[in-house]
Amino acid sequence: MSLPLPPAVRRYLDHPFWQAVGILIIAFIAVEWVVPLLPGSAIVPKSVVLQYMVTVLVGVLIYVSDNEERWRRFKEPIHAVLVEPRLRLVRTGALAGVTALVGLIAYGQVKTTVAAPPNLRSIHPAPPPEITFRGRSITLTGLENPLRQHADSLPAYVADGKQVYYRNCLPCHGDHLDGLGHFASGFNPLPANFQDNGTIAQLTESFVFWRIAKGGPGLPREGTPWNSAMPKWEDFLTEREIWSVILFLYDQTGWKPRTWEKAGSGHD
Repeated sequence: MSLPLPPAVRRYLDHPFWQAVGILIIAFIAVEWVVPLLPGSAIVPKSVVLQYMVTVLVGVLIYVSDNEERWRRFKEPIHAVLVEPRLRLVRTGALAGVTALVGLIAYGQVKTTVAAPPNLRSIHPAPPPEITFRGRSITLTGLENPLRQHADSLPAYVADGKQVYYRNCLPCHGDHLDGLGHFASGFNPLPANFQDNGTIAQLTESFVFWRIAKGGPGLPREGTPWNSAMPKWEDFLTEREIWSVILFLYDQTGWKPRTWEKAGSGHD
């Protein structure tokens, strides 16, 4: 059995003005602190909070103004604060508070901020000389695609790579390998466009293997800041599957991978 509310509390709860204030406070708490705690939710942007609160305010004003008696009672506390001598202190405090709030907002908009200059990002950062793939060390320097050593089996490897691509890469990199897959518009930056001569056409296959295997999380410092959504494909694909999909990329686009200079081939 619930305890009866004191008359003073019940008077506030039954008053349209305090009902409106209570609704606004509850709505703000819900969208600012409760919603981010829900499973799968994230912090709500301030612009969304503002839009939500404006919508709630409009709804509250429509509610309190659709009845003459309710609207009259709603305006009573506002009128009292504005004109009654006994509430002079409240009126002064409200005026000072609003003035301070407007000043703080204006100051926040115009104040200068001191921040470190952004790092220059390398589009194709230098790969490490060696990586670990599923616990096994792989030397990237001088490494060629091992599947190219089996010329008779290349068509089969390319076919395998095509299956790997269409099972895993198509939604982002697209049917035409142009970075315009079904999900591409949801990413910033867009997925790599392999048809562009500035991507795989400029790279060795070992570089492409490294980037596919390690994905966005494997970018070195000089490759950041870069919000790459590329996953670590070594968690999902075998070494052979990655090499085969690399064969497919070059075969489908018509590009030739860069090759390592042989020792002694340089010019004096």
